[in-house]
Amino acid sequence: MTDSDTSPDPRHLPSGIHQTVRPGCALLRLATTTSREGVLDGAWWPRSHDIGAELPALLDALTEHLGPLSRVGLDTTAWEGLPTRIAVDDRVVHVDSFPVGDDTILITRGDRDHFSLLVVPPDATPEAARAAMTQAVLAGNVSSAEQILIDTGGGQTTAG
Repeated sequence: MTDSDTSPDPRHLPSGIHQTVRPGCALLRLATTTSREGVLDGAWWPRSHDIGAELPALLDALTEHLGPLSRVGLDTTAWEGLPTRIAVDDRVVHVDSFPVGDDTILITRGDRDHFSLLVVPPDATPEAARAAMTQAVLAGNVSSAEQILIDTGGGQTTAG
């Protein structure tokens, strides 16, 4: 990344990133120390509510950066066909249904290292999705996933 791609405002992503943020993208702030700050560790914008089609690519990307994952926590009401497990790199990742809300996904590495990601609705407008993902990855962010979607219009859909 060149200096011209870097935004002087730390609340915004570099301009080149905005052009690549699209459905199916994940933006992560992977500070894996015990002193992580902020409510969320990243954001994910799935293409659909079909978790069987969406989750494998996310888990592959996370495994590449975090190493083996053990669990995923999702709200079953937000997804179609929630499986109980999924294979990633010949390892089984358990999928748990939690009432975390459809705006959050919980990822567990090992048995105690948890990562919380904002889930942008698949049909969010690109502008709202970019704004929500940008806010979610800010170090020190104290807003909940639900509040970020409200503040940024991330819950608004392309249909209206």
